[in-house]
Amino acid sequence: MMDGSTSSIVPLPRDGMLTIGRGAGVELLVQDASVSRRHARLTLVDGEARLTDLDSHNGVRVNGERISGAQVLHNGDVAVLGGVTLVFHRRDIPPPQRLLLDVATLRDRLAEELERVLRYERAMSVVALALGPTDVPLAELVRALGDGLRLMDLVGRGGPTQLFILLPELAADEAEEVVQPLLERLAPLAPEVRAGIASAPQDGLDADTLISAARAVALTAPSGGLRVSGPDLYQLSLGERSVMVADEAMVHLFELLRRLAPSPIPVLIHGETGAGKELAAWAVHHWSPRARQPFIALNCAALPESLVESELFGAERGAYSGAVTSRAGLLERASGGTLFLDEVAELPLAVQAKLLRALDQQRITRLGDSRERAVDLRIVAATHRVLADEVKAGRFRQDLFFRLSASIVVLPPLRNRPRELPLLATRLLQEALARVGRTAPRISAAAMEVLRAHPWPGNVRELKNVMEYAATTVDGPLLEASHLPDSLQRPTGDEPSPPPAVAPAQGETPASFRPIAEEVRELEYRRMREAMEAAGGVQTRAAQLIGMPLRTFKFKARRYQLPRPRADRE
Repeated sequence: MMDGSTSSIVPLPRDGMLTIGRGAGVELLVQDASVSRRHARLTLVDGEARLTDLDSHNGVRVNGERISGAQVLHNGDVAVLGGVTLVFHRRDIPPPQRLLLDVATLRDRLAEELERVLRYERAMSVVALALGPTDVPLAELVRALGDGLRLMDLVGRGGPTQLFILLPELAADEAEEVVQPLLERLAPLAPEVRAGIASAPQDGLDADTLISAARAVALTAPSGGLRVSGPDLYQLSLGERSVMVADEAMVHLFELLRRLAPSPIPVLIHGETGAGKELAAWAVHHWSPRARQPFIALNCAALPESLVESELFGAERGAYSGAVTSRAGLLERASGGTLFLDEVAELPLAVQAKLLRALDQQRITRLGDSRERAVDLRIVAATHRVLADEVKAGRFRQDLFFRLSASIVVLPPLRNRPRELPLLATRLLQEALARVGRTAPRISAAAMEVLRAHPWPGNVRELKNVMEYAATTVDGPLLEASHLPDSLQRPTGDEPSPPPAVAPAQGETPASFRPIAEEVRELEYRRMREAMEAAGGVQTRAAQLIGMPLRTFKFKARRYQLPRPRADRE
């Protein structure tokens, strides 16, 4: 307290009430004539102080603002009563209470962090905590996390027994180091707690995708343990083949295929070109009792009409020009196993009629032969067309449609599988580079955003081609947007054409431009690598050489996959 030319320290009780003024009977007496006899009241409850003006003549100002009613005082606040100045100090400052965000606020904050990831090429992780059976309120569980989280970390509710944690600036491996101690803190209160971690940009760049991924991974974790999202976690093994199954729609679709597989009924798969219809058909075969028998696939759109019948039913020697030997058709070769007819809508009407008879009677006749041969057929058909519309147009037999469509499954296109897109991109890039003996780089946030924005009319087949191209262009630790084909980065829709380019002067070379952020990252990577070599692998010294904060250097060293520091010298 500063009163005139004197100052003093006035100890305050943790609980109580003090009246400040220059009249008799006040607890805090001051001498300044500008202070009223009963100027203000200081109320303290559990260490929290509130200052109230008692209708004084000259009023009360806190931090320069005149107050009306009770004003909460924080550590360091300055209150002026006439000519007297009070500075409030609190030694036992309580730690800030961590707020438990609702679902909508959590998604909004996550969207903000994702914008930072994309704009500044940062990392972040989302943690889903599946708490399991517990009677402890969520608020108490959040308090139990204690100082295991930073002030910047956010906690939100995901349901009655689920929490989400947002960890800005932390990649998946760093988040894993943070989450494991948290599980140990929660174990006494929620013994079956499990955690799942999804990270941006590797697992996606939108809030719903990351939350869904973290939740799904948590449900696969062992009790008391955690799992980190990644391509390997979602690979569904189907014998000699495998398929990525991450999105909820794909999970349900393959569960349906598993239930249909033991039955002999035909399955009709609707899906766009390149979406993976043959893998779905293979799943039916793999899970069926016919798995040890042949799986024969025919693309009906790839054969000339004149050859379709002989390809399906076979032919005897001399049945047509060029038939020099007798040959079994696909229906005969697939007997006992599964015949997959891709793009079945392209079959000629005459062949459709003969196929229907073969399916009904389980008997076929080769071209040029009068003998019937018994077959044991399981048909899985697929088309990118709507067969019901083809029937109405007279291009497909209604009776064959009914025969093939005993069960219909619809395969969603890649653009509707946001969780699988980043995982598939990572896996396909890894496979492309492994074939030439190279290690796959990380996919940058900017490149992942380009992949996310593309409509993928060619689906998984198109994505595979894109990642094959990227594998030939990337030469550093980070796959940038510039390493992707130009066709992915061109705007779509009716947009005005750009003005004609100005021709360079004679003897000049046209400039080749790339995003400035990519060039900066390349320079940064090169300088950090050179600094590490000059410092003998000591990160602290390397960071000093290029004037970069050590924490930033360590973060970027992990991002750029620089060699780990020598432990004996760190």
